[in-house]
Amino acid sequence: MPKENCLLVFAAGKQLDLLRGEASRLAKENKVDWWIDRVEAGTRFCFEGAKARDAFALTCDNLGISCREC
Repeated sequence: MPKENCLLVFAAGKQLDLLRGEASRLAKENKVDWWIDRVEAGTRFCFEGAKARDAFALTCDNLGISCREC
């Protein structure tokens, strides 16, 4: 799977559940698909569009959850 619109997120438990819901909402809003890959360093959230990825990054920042581009 392509990884150009992915963010590596450092969250667990309820924070991760919250982010899954936000990712789903943002993907639906932007009419793109999204998926999650568990990796050794965290969780990779990938979107089919850059606009959804950027909105998700902003959501992470607003919630105080650390993330970075893969």
